Amino acid sequence: MDFVKEFSTFLHENKIIRFGDFTLASGKKSSYYVDLRLVPSYPHEFRKMVKFLQNQIITNVGLDKFDSIVSVPTGGLVIASALAIETVKPLIYVRSKPKDYGTSKSVEGKIWENMTVVMIDDVATTGGSVVNAIKSLKEAKVKVEDAYVIVNRLEGAQEALKEHGVTMHSITDVMQITKSLHEQNLVDENVLQKVQDQIKKK
Repeated sequence: MDFVKEFSTFLHENKIIRFGDFTLASGKKSSYYVDLRLVPSYPHEFRKMVKFLQNQIITNVGLDKFDSIVSVPTGGLVIASALAIETVKPLIYVRSKPKDYGTSKSVEGKIWENMTVVMIDDVATTGGSVVNAIKSLKEAKVKVEDAYVIVNRLEGAQEALKEHGVTMHSITDVMQITKSLHEQNLVDENVLQKVQDQIKKK
């Protein structure tokens, strides 16, 4: 069984992806909700996901081609931390806004001019939080060329990152997940259609 099919079934069985009517953090309405923050509560599946991500990065980028792994709190940071341990790579993260005490830094961790990092996040919708992090890193003269997300919601993130010279890779996307569940008769035609319509409206 391929990873995406197995992963999709796992997400559905454990209500990590749910279909219905939801309001997202942005205020947008959505026909589904995916909460990958639940995945670390299932250590075997979490490790499988991280290992799959690791293999994708080794294949597409190469571990010797970048200096550090970077993420944005909170969803992506848990995944990035596990990945940093597996790959024995340094980890840094970018705050959504600089802390107003101590050093007032927005980038946490050891950085230097012209270092190269790979960005990790859990779910990509419009790419807003990742784009903000990329801007902070570029201000600090840190190079970002590749970003990896677990689930792409197909609502503009890939294009938004491309405008900043960053290639976004995803393990899977919401259409692949929904199609896989539909093929296994776990969701009906109506659910599939609603997800397709939402992607077209982006």
